[in-house]
Amino acid sequence: MLDLLITNGMIIDGTGNPGFYGSVAVAGSEIQVLRGDVGHLETARTIDATGKIVCPGFIDMHAHSGLVILAEPRHEPKVRQGITTELVGVDGNSYAPFTNHDDFLQFVELNSGLDGNPPLPGRWSTVAEYLQMFDGKVSVNIAYIIGNSPVRICAMGWDDKPASPADIANMRAILREGMEEGAFGISTGLDYPPGSYADTDELVELSEEAVRLGGIYHSHVRNSLGDRFLDPIKEAIEIGRRSGIPSHITHLYQRVTAPGGGRRILQVVEDAREEGLDVTFDSYPYTFSSTRLLIILPQWCQSGGPRALKEVLRSEEGRERLRAEVRPRGLSWHEMWLTYFKHPKNHRYEGWSVGEIAENTGQNPVDVVCDLLLEEDLQTSYVTPGPNGATLPDFVKHPLSMVGSGAVLLGDFPSPRTYGTFPVILSEYVREERLMSLPSAIRKMTSFPAQRLGLSGRGLLRDGFKADIVVFDPDTVKIHATRQDPKQFPVGIDYVIVNGTVVIDGQAHTGATPGRALKRGRPGG
Repeated sequence: MLDLLITNGMIIDGTGNPGFYGSVAVAGSEIQVLRGDVGHLETARTIDATGKIVCPGFIDMHAHSGLVILAEPRHEPKVRQGITTELVGVDGNSYAPFTNHDDFLQFVELNSGLDGNPPLPGRWSTVAEYLQMFDGKVSVNIAYIIGNSPVRICAMGWDDKPASPADIANMRAILREGMEEGAFGISTGLDYPPGSYADTDELVELSEEAVRLGGIYHSHVRNSLGDRFLDPIKEAIEIGRRSGIPSHITHLYQRVTAPGGGRRILQVVEDAREEGLDVTFDSYPYTFSSTRLLIILPQWCQSGGPRALKEVLRSEEGRERLRAEVRPRGLSWHEMWLTYFKHPKNHRYEGWSVGEIAENTGQNPVDVVCDLLLEEDLQTSYVTPGPNGATLPDFVKHPLSMVGSGAVLLGDFPSPRTYGTFPVILSEYVREERLMSLPSAIRKMTSFPAQRLGLSGRGLLRDGFKADIVVFDPDTVKIHATRQDPKQFPVGIDYVIVNGTVVIDGQAHTGATPGRALKRGRPGG
């Protein structure tokens, strides 16, 4: 007897091929694709998908959910979009391995503006122990990539210094052990200390270790490098060229402040492919970027970790230097909107810009930033205009592009992409503007990222594959989230099934938590 039968839908299987009418049967955690009459089959439940699309579950290639999902396992902002698998550990910021628990707690604080600082359900130190925290306890699957920040902290501490040969050997061993426990490769966030202290040679060494085990290099590029335009992308490609590792550039787009056009950025990637290098990227379809407020501070003041950073923020000498050096990240202080405050006295600033707070308090904007970071234990995040809207579609629709939300699940005013990344592509890029076909868009969200990560048995609707399935209405799928009112769930995504269990049922969360930690090289991930 079947557990579930989805009938009468247009099946778009994730390959990029045109859809066809049929049924999808679910037995346990696996599927079978059927054509013709299925009326004779016995099933515990039937979903009539007439007028709907049935496709594989969506895979988010850039998720800041590594801690938040443990505290909020229903994970509604993401699973309601049709996301059934997320890649966490991105931007070099991940939570295992940590051999010293105090280092772990300091790193959680340092990265709390991206992943929060919630109560955690237990302790861990290794990758294996961390992955055990997810199985059957969260609503979506988790694929994990090891950030180079914890690797560097474990091997050589928090300081901005070059790695010695012994440090390199130690880091390679740490990375190798984590990948043997199931991680899919290494990530870097080269605007985020302490991982940003790594030079190109160090990252080549680590990538050589990762590729030996079938991993990828997943990089938020070093945006301060060289011309601050093409040179950061060229470094990521050079790391792939020298190490032989597949390179994935995350949240690639033309910045609104970039000194050149989007076409020149894409040409660098296309030239690398023509050279024979294995390079891909992901993008998100919103003109708002979002990250931890700490990113606007220069790297010198963060050497030594969060405790040393706080001393700089408290000192008048440090403040004087910061006032001279720190500039808004984006167009102006009035277009850096803050969110995620825990102290009641600061909560009134939710959604305010740094410029508005400075005018309200009579302070220098840099002092506003320093005071709030100290009072909020570094956890504040912000939203600002980021991608250039004129060229953004060129990145999202590009054949080498996948989808990575970069969603920050914090505060009252997160970026609207937290709630809308995948539905916006289905509604605006496909239905309204016809920038890509529906089969092509679904491939970007499903089989292409599964292929990139090496997730066997996922990303396609194919016999014997895992039952990660989305049923949505192509005519009504839509998102209402805006920057001023971002926390709104999409409409038109009716059912989301994870590992054979219905998690979203008629656009309502069932409370089910069937997600599991996927592991490199294991059947079904």
